[in-house]
Amino acid sequence: MERDTLKLVAVSAGLSKPSSTRMLADRLTEATHSAVPEGRSVDVRVVELRDLAVDIANNLVTGFPAAPLREALDAVTGADALIVVTPVFAGSYSGLFKSFFDLVEPDALGGTPVLLAATGGTARHSLVLDHALRPLFAYLHALTLPTGVFAATDDWGSGADTHAGGLPARIERAGRELAGLLAGSLAGRSAGPSAGPITEQPAGQAAGSPGNTPGPFTPEADADEVVPFEQLLARLA
Repeated sequence: MERDTLKLVAVSAGLSKPSSTRMLADRLTEATHSAVPEGRSVDVRVVELRDLAVDIANNLVTGFPAAPLREALDAVTGADALIVVTPVFAGSYSGLFKSFFDLVEPDALGGTPVLLAATGGTARHSLVLDHALRPLFAYLHALTLPTGVFAATDDWGSGADTHAGGLPARIERAGRELAGLLAGSLAGRSAGPSAGPITEQPAGQAAGSPGNTPGPFTPEADADEVVPFEQLLARLA
């Protein structure tokens, strides 16, 4: 039975106030919330790791989480979907971001949809999504969305909104994908091009070859037929 309220949690590892990391988290949250089908309510919570930095460090050395950290961990592990956003430091996620998810039990996010996002000074760091974040959440058994969002400094400029591949378009696409999974539907998945029907050819006739005219030689097409040597030569000519 579906619950009346879905839980969407965004985790932001930005260090400054305000920060582009938190701004990206907010925009992704808004895009996801607005794409959820009508009739489903969504409870949105943002976890600011900056405010939990001392508690995270203490937990790593003592093994005991303070109440605010315990509440944040419970919110993350109890979410129906997650948005995670980290700044890029030294070509990877931040230490604060990694330290927080080090405290999450390996199976606690099993099957949870996760939208991956990151911010950095240059688009050259965008590979952090696939080379660092995806392996981390694969280890946690989460379901990462195909679309990740990386926002470089230039993406926040005045001309960033004018083309189809700009940051707003990427945010909207990722939000639709996550909303589709969050609502338990396929609304966020765009249909790919439909493949045409496969036409079977008569035995001994190469695909796409009219009558008995020898077609191009392909090992796949000829694997199960015996072809005279002179015909093989003709096909290779």
